[in-house]
Amino acid sequence: MKRIVIIGGVAGGMSAATRMRRLDATAEIIVLERSGHVSYANCGLPYFVGGVIENEGDLLLQTPDSLHKRFRLDVRVLSEAVAIDRTVKTVRVKNLESQQDYQLTYDKLILSPGASSVIPNLPGVERAFTLRTVEDVELIVGALAGEPRTAVVIGGGFIGVEIAENLVEKGMEVAIVEAADQVLAPLDPEMVSFVHAEIRSQGVALHLGTGVAAITNESVLLADGTSIPADMVIMAIGVRPDTKLAKMAELEIGPRGGIHVNQHHQTSDPDIYAIGDAAEKTDALDGTATLVPLANLANRHGRVVADHIAGKQTREVSTIGTAIVKVFNLTIAITGWNEKRLLASGREFIAIHTHPNSHAGYYPDARQMALKLIVDRASGEILGAQAVGTEGVDKRIDVIATAIRAGLTAPELADLELAYAPPFGSAKDPVNMLGYIAENVLGKLVSTVQWSEVSRHIGLGATLLDVRSADEFNNGSIPGAVNIPVDEMRERILEVPSGELLVLCQVGQRGHTATLLLNELGFAASNLDGGYRTWKNSPAADQLTLLQA
Repeated sequence: MKRIVIIGGVAGGMSAATRMRRLDATAEIIVLERSGHVSYANCGLPYFVGGVIENEGDLLLQTPDSLHKRFRLDVRVLSEAVAIDRTVKTVRVKNLESQQDYQLTYDKLILSPGASSVIPNLPGVERAFTLRTVEDVELIVGALAGEPRTAVVIGGGFIGVEIAENLVEKGMEVAIVEAADQVLAPLDPEMVSFVHAEIRSQGVALHLGTGVAAITNESVLLADGTSIPADMVIMAIGVRPDTKLAKMAELEIGPRGGIHVNQHHQTSDPDIYAIGDAAEKTDALDGTATLVPLANLANRHGRVVADHIAGKQTREVSTIGTAIVKVFNLTIAITGWNEKRLLASGREFIAIHTHPNSHAGYYPDARQMALKLIVDRASGEILGAQAVGTEGVDKRIDVIATAIRAGLTAPELADLELAYAPPFGSAKDPVNMLGYIAENVLGKLVSTVQWSEVSRHIGLGATLLDVRSADEFNNGSIPGAVNIPVDEMRERILEVPSGELLVLCQVGQRGHTATLLLNELGFAASNLDGGYRTWKNSPAADQLTLLQA
């Protein structure tokens, strides 16, 4: 009888175990889990802290008993794998209740140990909580019973902003400390500004661009000298792959610090597989190794491993890093690469910004969102997208992520036949509109300028031409702009300055119309991509404010 030993449960390990059983009714399948819970919704942990999920049992998807009854799996919790002997194909296991060790032989071994929270070497760091397991969340909930009033969350990533929101839900005064100059690193600066505004509007203090120097009994001391009251401290600065076992077994570690695997998720030992947060993935856009700690990938890769062990044909599953997070009233979603990463790689691209409604504007309760599409300048390949809004964000990013996976170019987004009715979308869906704009820009019908390029163009002598209404213009524009509404352009064409023109409107749509008209009439005009709304929420506007102060 074939024996398959799986080290680690939750998404990757349990997906591999249950798929393996469906493919092989006779194999002996043993799952070793060092915590007390083998199958739980770790993405739901912050919401249990906040009370959105009221019962801890709702987080527990399966138990050892339920898994044995349905799948005849031998699931052993509080059992830690402490060593692998590849020569004789054994795993040494420590029972954490009895503290006794024993040996397990295996025919195939699957490593799914996950990742561990990064804990910096700081004075007082032992007072900080982490949020990774059910046991972690039980400690936090237990501490909340003492009714702490203040909390400091160290780290502004996905977990950091989620736990901050849920501590606010508990009535606490919350601060987020992030060493970078923004939260949610995958977002580009002009997109994350909406998130910063939302976080601050909920009373959360943001301390950006500074690190933590020490944690005391009553506060968190920052590197810039600030002291923040902290009855509770949550450490959420990130995770690193748990590769301890793999290194001890002398398995190959990849360039990103995770376990190196091939397309079947075999390690450098073909009888040992690795999946989940501990294993490196292949980036779909450039084929390099990457680390993406997402549950859906862990589930998918667990299935691939089970199929390969069972002798089935498998497909390589690369990643585009699609993710989503709720931050109070906002939804933020991403897929593919961001502009910062593309600039670092030296790849030529164009960026497209829009601010469409979640559904038809004439139907009640339409909500505006911000969309950003990043496209290869030469081929039109979709390289990434970002979205921030209150409604409709998830489905737009999901459509774009599917388009990336399918190999569609950006102009082909215009061809997608998407479900439309006024309560759900528009006849020209926001995704379709991205395709139309990409077609115009790539086809050189119109030239666009990014928010970050405005100052350079002004320095070279360009005139800013604001084509919104007079009322809109008077409520705020880029300093130095001349106002001629697009509807009056033909009648007032003699007032249009000569030389290079940088046209702007609120979100870019009227600017596009005006730019085409001006070019037809012999002017040299470019449209400000995403309009005044994109520029106003970008670092360019902040820098100008500082200069004027």
